[in-house]
Amino acid sequence: MLVGIGPGSVDHMTQRAREAIAEADTVIGYVTYIKLVDDLLEGKEIIRKSMTEELDRAVSALQAAQAGRKVALISSGDAGVYGMAGPTYEVLFQAGWTPESGVEVEIVPGASALNSCAARVGAPLTHDFCAISLSDLLTPWPVIARRLNAVAAADFVVALYNPKSGRRTRQIVEAQRLFLSHRQPDTPVAIVKSAYRRRERIEFTTLAHMSEADIGMLTTVLIGNSHTFVRHGLMVTPRGYANKYDMDNHGAHAGEQAGRSLSTGLLGWLDTLAAAHAAGDSIALLAERYGLPAPYIEATLAEQPVEQDEAPEREETDA
Repeated sequence: MLVGIGPGSVDHMTQRAREAIAEADTVIGYVTYIKLVDDLLEGKEIIRKSMTEELDRAVSALQAAQAGRKVALISSGDAGVYGMAGPTYEVLFQAGWTPESGVEVEIVPGASALNSCAARVGAPLTHDFCAISLSDLLTPWPVIARRLNAVAAADFVVALYNPKSGRRTRQIVEAQRLFLSHRQPDTPVAIVKSAYRRRERIEFTTLAHMSEADIGMLTTVLIGNSHTFVRHGLMVTPRGYANKYDMDNHGAHAGEQAGRSLSTGLLGWLDTLAAAHAAGDSIALLAERYGLPAPYIEATLAEQPVEQDEAPEREETDA
């Protein structure tokens, strides 16, 4: 069982995570994670591993399961988000494991750091967001830098994992430099250390001063997009309702309809695109204007418009 234990507070573990640990004969994990669930471990075999021994944890879990033990391999947050699910499957496949081979695998999801940290600072993730790890221990820096540059330009809210350690101190500075080439210096940033744990620390700052904050390996950095704001100590990213509705009387703006795409949504934009091209704007010019690949613009213009179902839709998804 690959168990995500959440941010570290027992109150924020799922019921299934608690049950999985209770069912286990053997519990394996990084020493800090073992401490977080220490009160659940009485009478169990405990295998503690260090920070750089992820593959050893997975191998130990497989060996224990093959010996007939029921194993809980724990990760903080969610086991599938920078956690032990990936390396464990790699070890399993390398060993020739299949789902029919006699060792059953269950992933028990948990709240990742971006969920717990966001909850502590407001509602920064209520529009499109992504997560990027600044750890270059396993990923080449040029790959990380390209990802940072792409999401900064695309105006995502971004959660930075593994932003800094005792030896890795420059990565957060380089991330800041890349973001400042696309974002305003006063873009809101939340620095959250050890969310829901005993030494929790929260700091609000801006992109211009982000690298000056107290940041370490137990920190998650949340960088807002161009619409994110901080008010009364809460960081909020608007979902976009102001694009369609008057926020005072809640009625739709002229030209907009509740439950329908924006006038600047896909169909409206296609009409605008076709009109501009018919008026003489080249594909290259249109690609530059909208920051989109020229082949995409060309293919879109060449495709015949398709009538879409006009039935009202929900304004957001929250499943």
